[in-house]
Amino acid sequence: MCIGTPMQVVLAEAHHAWCEADGQRERLDMALIGAQSPGTWVLAFQGAARQVMGAEEAQHARNARRALAAALAGETDMDAFFADLVGREPQLPVHLQPPSKTPP
Repeated sequence: MCIGTPMQVVLAEAHHAWCEADGQRERLDMALIGAQSPGTWVLAFQGAARQVMGAEEAQHARNARRALAAALAGETDMDAFFADLVGREPQLPVHLQPPSKTPP
Protein backbone atom coordinates (compact mmCIF):
# COMPACT_ATOMS: atom_id res chain seq x y z
CA MET A 1 0.00 0.00 0.00
CA CYS A 2 1.32 3.45 -0.91
CA ILE A 3 0.30 6.41 1.20
CA GLY A 4 1.48 9.99 0.77
CA THR A 5 2.56 12.01 3.78
CA PRO A 6 1.31 15.54 4.43
CA MET A 7 4.33 17.74 5.17
CA GLN A 8 4.78 21.46 5.72
CA VAL A 9 7.38 23.48 3.84
CA VAL A 10 9.88 25.00 6.28
CA LEU A 11 12.66 26.10 3.91
CA ALA A 12 12.26 26.67 0.17
CA GLU A 13 15.19 26.22 -2.20
CA ALA A 14 15.42 26.63 -5.99
CA HIS A 15 13.83 23.31 -6.99
CA HIS A 16 13.50 21.60 -3.62
CA ALA A 17 12.11 22.34 -0.18
CA TRP A 18 12.79 21.08 3.30
CA CYS A 19 9.51 19.89 4.77
CA GLU A 20 8.50 18.61 8.21
CA ALA A 21 5.62 16.88 9.94
CA ASP A 22 5.11 14.47 12.79
CA GLY A 23 8.80 14.23 13.66
CA GLN A 24 9.95 13.66 10.08
CA ARG A 25 12.07 16.05 8.02
CA GLU A 26 12.63 15.48 4.32
CA ARG A 27 14.03 17.38 1.33
CA LEU A 28 11.39 17.15 -1.40
CA ASP A 29 11.62 17.68 -5.15
CA MET A 30 9.13 20.46 -5.97
CA ALA A 31 9.15 20.03 -9.79
CA LEU A 32 5.55 18.74 -9.98
CA ILE A 33 3.96 21.61 -8.06
CA GLY A 34 6.47 24.45 -8.31
CA ALA A 35 8.11 26.47 -5.58
CA GLN A 36 6.03 26.90 -2.43
CA SER A 37 6.36 29.32 0.47
CA PRO A 38 7.24 28.21 4.00
CA GLY A 39 4.07 27.22 5.85
CA THR A 40 2.49 25.57 2.79
CA TRP A 41 1.29 21.99 3.24
CA VAL A 42 2.15 19.50 0.48
CA LEU A 43 1.51 15.80 -0.06
CA ALA A 44 4.87 14.03 -0.18
CA PHE A 45 5.38 10.70 -1.90
CA GLN A 46 8.68 9.01 -2.75
CA GLY A 47 10.79 12.14 -2.30
CA ALA A 48 8.57 14.50 -4.28
CA ALA A 49 5.78 16.91 -3.45
CA ARG A 50 2.75 15.71 -5.44
CA GLN A 51 0.12 18.33 -4.60
CA VAL A 52 -0.50 21.40 -2.49
CA MET A 53 -2.88 20.82 0.44
CA GLY A 54 -4.89 23.19 2.59
CA ALA A 55 -4.14 23.11 6.33
CA GLU A 56 -7.47 21.42 7.14
CA GLU A 57 -7.01 18.79 4.43
CA ALA A 58 -3.48 18.09 5.69
CA GLN A 59 -4.74 17.71 9.26
CA HIS A 60 -7.44 15.26 8.17
CA ALA A 61 -4.86 13.19 6.28
CA ARG A 62 -2.48 13.23 9.24
CA ASN A 63 -5.30 12.08 11.53
CA ALA A 64 -6.15 9.25 9.12
CA ARG A 65 -2.50 8.11 9.13
CA ARG A 66 -2.55 8.15 12.95
CA ALA A 67 -5.77 6.12 12.90
CA LEU A 68 -4.14 3.54 10.65
CA ALA A 69 -1.20 3.23 13.06
CA ALA A 70 -3.60 2.91 16.00
CA ALA A 71 -5.64 0.21 14.22
CA LEU A 72 -2.47 -1.72 13.42
CA ALA A 73 -1.58 -1.50 17.12
CA GLY A 74 -4.94 -3.08 18.00
CA GLU A 75 -6.88 0.00 19.05
CA THR A 76 -10.56 0.02 18.14
CA ASP A 77 -11.81 3.49 19.15
CA MET A 78 -11.28 5.65 16.08
CA ASP A 79 -13.60 8.56 17.00
CA ALA A 80 -10.74 10.78 18.20
CA PHE A 81 -9.07 10.52 14.79
CA PHE A 82 -12.21 11.37 12.84
CA ALA A 83 -13.90 13.98 15.04
CA ASP A 84 -15.22 15.76 11.94
CA LEU A 85 -17.24 12.66 11.03
CA VAL A 86 -18.59 11.67 14.46
CA GLY A 87 -22.33 12.04 14.69
CA ARG A 88 -22.97 12.62 11.01
CA GLU A 89 -22.99 10.76 7.76
CA PRO A 90 -20.27 11.80 5.30
CA GLN A 91 -21.60 13.59 2.22
CA LEU A 92 -20.56 12.71 -1.29
CA PRO A 93 -18.78 15.44 -3.23
CA VAL A 94 -21.19 17.34 -5.50
CA HIS A 95 -19.85 15.69 -8.66
CA LEU A 96 -20.68 12.22 -7.23
CA GLN A 97 -24.16 13.02 -5.98
CA PRO A 98 -27.16 11.86 -8.03
CA PRO A 99 -28.75 14.61 -10.10
CA SER A 100 -31.50 16.45 -8.28
CA LYS A 101 -34.99 16.05 -9.65
CA THR A 102 -36.57 19.30 -10.69
CA PRO A 103 -40.36 19.51 -10.79
CA PRO A 104 -41.91 19.64 -14.31
